Amino acid sequence: MEKEIKLYRDSKKTKKLLFTSLGVCLILLAVVIYSAGIFDNVLKTKPLVFSIAAFLIMFILLLKSLLSLKDKSPLIELNNQNFYGKTTPMSKSFGTVNWVDVTDIQLEKTGGDTLVVVTINNPEKYEGRLSKMMWNMAHDKNTNQLTLMYSASEIDIDADALFTSFTTFWKESTANN
Repeated sequence: MEKEIKLYRDSKKTKKLLFTSLGVCLILLAVVIYSAGIFDNVLKTKPLVFSIAAFLIMFILLLKSLLSLKDKSPLIELNNQNFYGKTTPMSKSFGTVNWVDVTDIQLEKTGGDTLVVVTINNPEKYEGRLSKMMWNMAHDKNTNQLTLMYSASEIDIDADALFTSFTTFWKESTANN
């Protein structure tokens, strides 16, 4: 029997992330205004350049997040043969991964998020899916393995449950082979 899990966006978590991003944008905008000398007529060039760059990056990410709200497809799909996720830019670009190529799954705290980290053998099979920059980030030349990360920050379960789902499907798929 084909077992499958589809995990969708949790609107409460998404709203919380969007409001946090908006708050950071507003703080950066205040720094831009202050650095431009609006209040004290003193131009602070270095903070102005940094805050404008950071504000533009955050604002673009905020807009992309708002536009992605229209997408009602699952953010993570797991089945007996493979899995797919689009909770991080790299996992979204990478696409579908076969369970037979997975060598390890770990739960890792990174910054303010807990990620499910999947290690993949056989990188030649997946070559060409990522940009050169993302490939270099994902590929470990010493072990010749790829590392992909999946976040539970926007889906309707927490990181521990996501990790359990990943490991369960992985163990079941390897038991069937």
